[in-house]
Amino acid sequence: MHHHQKRATHTLVTVAVMICLGLQGYALAQANLGPIALTAQGKTLYVVEARSQQVAVVDTSSNKVIRQIKLPKCVRGAALCPSGKCLFVTGGGANGKVYQVNPQDGKIMAEIAVGHTPGAPVVSSDGKTLYVCNRFDDSVSVIDLKIRKIRAEIPVIREPGGAVLARGGKDLYVLNLLPKSRADGDYTACAVTVIDTQTCKVITNITLPNGSNQLLGICLSPDGDYVYVTHVLARYQLPTTQLERGWINTNALSVISTGTQGTRKLVNTVLLDDVDLGAANPWGVACTADGKYICVAHAGTDQISRIDRAQLHERLDKAAKGEKVTDVVQNADDVPNDLSFLVGAKKRIKLTGKGARSLAIIGSAVYVGEFFSDTLAVVADLASERPRASSVSLGSDGAESIVRKGEMLFNDANLCFQKWQSCASCHTCDARVDALNWDLLNDGLGNPKNTKSLLLSHATPPSMSLGVRSTAEEAVRAGIRHIQFAVRPESDAEAIDAYLKSLKPVCSPYLEKGELSKSAVRGKAVFEKAQCGRCHSGPHHTNKRSYDVGTGLNREKGKEFDTPGLVELWRTGPYLHDGRANTLREVLTIFNASNKHGKTDDFNEQDISDLVAYLLSL
Repeated sequence: MHHHQKRATHTLVTVAVMICLGLQGYALAQANLGPIALTAQGKTLYVVEARSQQVAVVDTSSNKVIRQIKLPKCVRGAALCPSGKCLFVTGGGANGKVYQVNPQDGKIMAEIAVGHTPGAPVVSSDGKTLYVCNRFDDSVSVIDLKIRKIRAEIPVIREPGGAVLARGGKDLYVLNLLPKSRADGDYTACAVTVIDTQTCKVITNITLPNGSNQLLGICLSPDGDYVYVTHVLARYQLPTTQLERGWINTNALSVISTGTQGTRKLVNTVLLDDVDLGAANPWGVACTADGKYICVAHAGTDQISRIDRAQLHERLDKAAKGEKVTDVVQNADDVPNDLSFLVGAKKRIKLTGKGARSLAIIGSAVYVGEFFSDTLAVVADLASERPRASSVSLGSDGAESIVRKGEMLFNDANLCFQKWQSCASCHTCDARVDALNWDLLNDGLGNPKNTKSLLLSHATPPSMSLGVRSTAEEAVRAGIRHIQFAVRPESDAEAIDAYLKSLKPVCSPYLEKGELSKSAVRGKAVFEKAQCGRCHSGPHHTNKRSYDVGTGLNREKGKEFDTPGLVELWRTGPYLHDGRANTLREVLTIFNASNKHGKTDDFNEQDISDLVAYLLSL
């Protein structure tokens, strides 16, 4: 596989992170809990458990679960209103819901319909407005809590999964999980969308450094001057010939100025890894109330990083002035490439559980949801010279199926040489795509290929765009050897196989009440007329054969490419083997001069639109 500081003004600590990665499209094991998001007020912590459809209420004085709040659907985010009398929980898939819950007795007070796979709820400081990220609708719902109705739907870039209010609630910063652009250019990266909460319009999109993807954690500094964002920083323009010193993937924290003292902009991006030790898959992020520390949870290495915030900004300020900070950093442009930039300012703390994800800080204690061990990590004294972690059970029976084990291994960078990356570093946390091109060695150098989704990979051999791996089983084992640079027992690969086979398609957001739209119905007829079904046949829309479809370039001109399946085509862009097509319309028009992607040259605009509607509905 691929691959300064002001006193805090609020007592409410909210880490309403994010989307339930690893849940959508996965055959659930109900014995597991899957703590995915945390929100807290005072000494009470609410733990969202995605796999058990409930929220655990933890008394942090004793670190015990005191009750559980059951919900009708799978849940993935929670936020408390300022008074603490209402808990808003997001749940469900295509027909998403926000549940307004009484946190004292767990009763559902109201349900509000929202979009596809909602998460990351954020409540305004006056308690009047709720913001919800609809992952697969690529939108943010703005809800008037007085009337419990959606006031606006704001389109964002791609798969929003985290949000935070800034500038006294005037701005909403929204994470986009993936980039949305063709992948064969010089620059491919995610952006943070900034929304004006008064007009409900997008103000700007702040693009992060080239290769930034999987934006998973976001928080506001206590003084309100900065937003911190965690993400993978892929070195996708290098061939994957080595792993040391972040050759393939690095892991990062981006610092954004909120404009309280200037303009909204990216300040810089710092690496969370060490020179010879990766800090894979950064996820949750939070600041201590006094602003002294930033804490980041690392899902891939089961750790948290404690960063001295004053030292971080002092170094960033020096770099911005063109002053030497380290042997590598002589100016601001050098910062994202320096693995030693945070030496002396960062401490890594090992956790005892598996799958660190969301993070919350209460006083001097840090709490981390450990997704795979169904535990809550506790670092009781963050400021100590040698902070230590323990884990509190959330009540799981501890059962682990081979599928669960495979999912854990897929997301575990401890398998990888020097812990730089997990399988999920390129295939996201739910085994889909990162929207980047990678130059793997299995088909030669100098011919980058776009990351493929692993959904149905075992059912649709061969693997890889050129079919160089005859089966997905072979590809899994080759990935462990050549991308993780590791030697692992066969049982690990078998477990990963089981996990990937368990993946289920997610319902397309282009369906209308679960059915094809009128345009898509017409598009199905166009699909047949264009003879697309000659190659894209069967239940997975592939005949598993390879053809020269005229898209090979340079040394690959005339080569035959594997016919991809079309299930979940709506979420796997960009398209073609090298991601040169940003949209399906481009595949059917710009890159189909010889009618090898269906006979479309005599189709009018309506035909093409209908065909695209059908394909996006699969």
